[in-house]
Amino acid sequence: MSSFAYTAVEPSGKKRTGVVEAASEEAAIASLTAEGRYVLEIKAQRQAAQISIGGQKKASRQDIALFTRRLADLSAAGLPLDRVLQVIGEQSESPQLVDISHQALEDVRTGLPVSAALAKFPKQFPSVYTETLKAGEASGQFPEVAGKLADFQENEVARRSQLMSALIYPTILAMTAVLVVIFLLTFVVPRLSGVFKSLGDDLPATTKMLLATTGFLTSNGTMILIGLGVAIVAFRAWVATEAGAIARDTMLLKAPVVGKVISKAVISRFARVLGTLVYGGVPILDALSLAGLASGNRLFVKTSNQVADDVRDGKPINESMRDAGSFPPVLVHMVAIGEETGDLPKMLGRVADSLDFEVDTGMRRLTAMVEPIIVLSMGVIVGFVVLSVLLPIVQAQDLVK
Repeated sequence: MSSFAYTAVEPSGKKRTGVVEAASEEAAIASLTAEGRYVLEIKAQRQAAQISIGGQKKASRQDIALFTRRLADLSAAGLPLDRVLQVIGEQSESPQLVDISHQALEDVRTGLPVSAALAKFPKQFPSVYTETLKAGEASGQFPEVAGKLADFQENEVARRSQLMSALIYPTILAMTAVLVVIFLLTFVVPRLSGVFKSLGDDLPATTKMLLATTGFLTSNGTMILIGLGVAIVAFRAWVATEAGAIARDTMLLKAPVVGKVISKAVISRFARVLGTLVYGGVPILDALSLAGLASGNRLFVKTSNQVADDVRDGKPINESMRDAGSFPPVLVHMVAIGEETGDLPKMLGRVADSLDFEVDTGMRRLTAMVEPIIVLSMGVIVGFVVLSVLLPIVQAQDLVK
């Protein structure tokens, strides 16, 4: 099937433009004629531009968030959507979004909704994004829904920025510790091994362990690097499968210390996306499935689909979530209140705000714990190496005396 942009005259005599899907141009004309329209002009939409844009590097989250904010603000100001896209294309600093804005502008001017025009670029705009905009178009609340979507994306960008800032120092510290240990084991200790051998076989146990470790690393360094590379490739291939992804995400949620923080972050994202979708008018079954996809955790994708199946069978949302067993009581209770009061998006937003605060607190605690653990571990390893080097020397001095 291909897309054809057309200009036709309605039976009422009014000229209309739009897009029709058909196997060929003749089939498109026949379909329009069967509806009583007289085709004035028809042409296949340009697919090459879409393919080239779709193959480009994905725009950054900051650029997408800014794109959405401008989309919301300009449409709220009363500008027609084609004019909105034109302005965004002129102002955007992302070359990907500039191209997408121009292509979407052409599609909108032929009668295609903005959501459908952006849906042609799933690499840049996932289904949860375009479905939310589609619901806003259908409900007549496009500026408000786009604004909610922009709020969500800006919160995500801010959260990732805070996380990256918090991890910079521990990451540098950990890398430094690893490099120092590698330098000691592969450069310093091998140069002292001749001295140790001259002292005979009566060496301390720590020195023997150090020499054995150094000898293994220097003799099998290439094989170790190849083994690590193969293990990484195998792991990536495993998590690319459905079973592997679910197993990995389950282990992350159950991991000691960090598991609770990850779980709260996943549930917060799920609740916020679900609230945004419901506010925009997306049907609850679709909203549950899309929120599961947006959570970033395959286990929650499976769980959200299970909840959607229960709701389809007539069970209330809060009961379905409680029976699933993966949602905290606070979310279940707030969803129940939202269902009773008819203000589910507001309740979901409050739960997401509360969980975000807990995630931020948990991340600060983890960061505060990681730094001394890295320093302590580095001190223990360096101390072990120094002790292993000095003990034979002290032992030799005692023998000389």
